[in-house]
Amino acid sequence: MSHIKVELKQEQITKLKEICKSFDNEAGELINVLHKTQETFGYLPAEVQEVIARELNVSVAKVYGVVTFYSFFTMIPKGKHPISICTGTACYVRGAEKVLDEFKRILDVKVGETSPDGKFSLSCLRCVGACGLAPVVSVGDKIYGRVSPDGVKDILKEYE
Repeated sequence: MSHIKVELKQEQITKLKEICKSFDNEAGELINVLHKTQETFGYLPAEVQEVIARELNVSVAKVYGVVTFYSFFTMIPKGKHPISICTGTACYVRGAEKVLDEFKRILDVKVGETSPDGKFSLSCLRCVGACGLAPVVSVGDKIYGRVSPDGVKDILKEYE
């Protein structure tokens, strides 16, 4: 995937420094800083990671390692309607992969990507705790249960 250069505005850099300072610029607070930053900016591009590394006095490699290790963190902006397909055991056994393939086909994106129009991003998650409704899909805060590949079109239609 090509890296999109993100130009940080001065007020964004100031906001980042404030977030780091709210955790006393403590290296041990890296995960909390990243959570708060993603909450604020929506994602964690390399440029944001560099500022955090500088402020917490840790290597950029360490920050990148944490960002890429935890699936919750993302380095690309999420779509207006982030779609997550649960691939936990119950959902997987009941056909989540076919549902995922259908989303990939219709939106023409891979997992972790955002549609060119910025409307949808696609991700997988592990167990949302609604195993009785497997396979489960969430779009933003809305949960859809017992989703079949045929139901994917109908879900997407709600957000057109």
